Amino acid sequence: MKDQSRESTRTRRQHQRAFKDELIAQSLVPGASVAGIAMKGGINANLLFKWRREHVRAMAASAPTAATLLPVCVIAESASPPTVQPTVRVATGINRSSPLGVIEIEIAGAQLRLRGGVDETALSTVLRALRQSA
Repeated sequence: MKDQSRESTRTRRQHQRAFKDELIAQSLVPGASVAGIAMKGGINANLLFKWRREHVRAMAASAPTAATLLPVCVIAESASPPTVQPTVRVATGINRSSPLGVIEIEIAGAQLRLRGGVDETALSTVLRALRQSA
């Protein structure tokens, strides 16, 4: 019979924070192969996926809850009316007594143009998604 009181000689490897951060950063690049990065780093891909999940959770938890101010450039509309009027669907939660206008936002290489009444909740969701994709 084996002596079950003997402690295992196997121990978990402890990875340096800088090593983890470097692999996480490499794996978050669009189009990167997590399995390939893990293999080059000498670790299991599942471990790298775990580190990524923990990193994303930590970033979400530390994200500011207050509104983030973005630079805005106001451009007057041209004198000629547009040839095609976009359709505007009215969403719930819009203050219909507020004047209608146009909001143009350029963020992360994308241009967002809002006409008519704007649902603040939907706008903040779109801006958050654009900021995270940058």
